[in-house]
Amino acid sequence: MFAEALKRREPEASAAAIEKERGKPLRSPVTIAAAAKILEGNKIPPFEQTLSAAAAVMNILNAAHALGFGAKWVTGANCYDAEFRAAFGLGGSDQLIGFIHLGTPLAEVAAVRPDPGAFFSEWG
Repeated sequence: MFAEALKRREPEASAAAIEKERGKPLRSPVTIAAAAKILEGNKIPPFEQTLSAAAAVMNILNAAHALGFGAKWVTGANCYDAEFRAAFGLGGSDQLIGFIHLGTPLAEVAAVRPDPGAFFSEWG
């Protein structure tokens, strides 16, 4: 699905790019597709339904890390590709909110985090 979606979006994509795309869901032992199936006409607005699905993903990440697993949430062009989303049974305003990669870390990863002062301010 990943390779076919790239070829459809980018007919001139190189063989290397297609192979890289084909391998994306195989980067970890477990890859979970996370989606927000939007219930139209529900008393909960669609945006809040998407936020609820995103909160569920965050809880999966927190649980995985608490259990000693590595977990990463990624998105990408496929999340916004209508044909790709349809393959998961998503349509209309449904959202493919990303992929969760789960596995056992092979090494400690030192993430570079931005300075909170660059985007945080105290209100009052």
